Amino acid sequence: MKRLIPFVSFLLIAAAFLLSCSERLSLSANGNRQVTVMSYNIHHANPPSKEETGEIDIDAIVAAIKRENPDLVALQEVDVNTGRSGNVNQAEAIAAKLGMEAFFGKAIDYDGGYYGVAILSKYPLSEAIVTPLPEDADPGAEDRVIATAKVELPGGLVIRFGSTHLDVRSAENRDQQVRAINYMAAEETIPFIVAGDFNAMPESNSIAELDKAFTRTCTTDCEPTIPVINPKRAIDFIAFSKKSPFKVVSQRVIPERYASDHLPVVATLSY
Repeated sequence: MKRLIPFVSFLLIAAAFLLSCSERLSLSANGNRQVTVMSYNIHHANPPSKEETGEIDIDAIVAAIKRENPDLVALQEVDVNTGRSGNVNQAEAIAAKLGMEAFFGKAIDYDGGYYGVAILSKYPLSEAIVTPLPEDADPGAEDRVIATAKVELPGGLVIRFGSTHLDVRSAENRDQQVRAINYMAAEETIPFIVAGDFNAMPESNSIAELDKAFTRTCTTDCEPTIPVINPKRAIDFIAFSKKSPFKVVSQRVIPERYASDHLPVVATLSY
């Protein structure tokens, strides 16, 4: 028995060392913590090459997300219990396969179910809400929303995280929708990260408006995100409110060309 005591002590020391290493892995080189965010328009998990047949490939979306291992994900074009997607709650199905939490924000009723945006998170979500976005310039356009939730990141930083998908038809609607999101940021007392498909190029009025209240993770020479083959337009962005403590560590557009008609965007932030 006496001989076992040094060995047990060694195991305890080794376990403590491994935990310490694990903690250090979540920190940047300068000792700050990091959070990785993804924005992904998933085209209701219908690969572009299968659009005519309507085939759904949830596993392809899951694989694309899993490869990047994000902490927070903003999804757009998500089906919940629609006929075209096999009556599956895509937000919950994707989250379950990734071991993440999910919150779905309905934009419209569609094909017996719902269609909208979603949030995925490695960390618990609270105070999750869906906020309709205005469309006064073109009231006949498809309804748009922003889904947000509070998230406590490692180290105790509490943020609000949002996923949105702005109007595709009316630039004036997009401008108004961004102003509504900016107003939310102005009213928020904690850091606010928003990500999504803005249907607007970096040089547009809508993105200029966004830049008044948020710092985008890509500000110059943004890589295009659509179409997936020979992409030409950057319309998917990740941004954080200007009063946030975040610094951009990296931003990448992921060349995943099968799963959706948009390329996912991933940014790592330090805080």
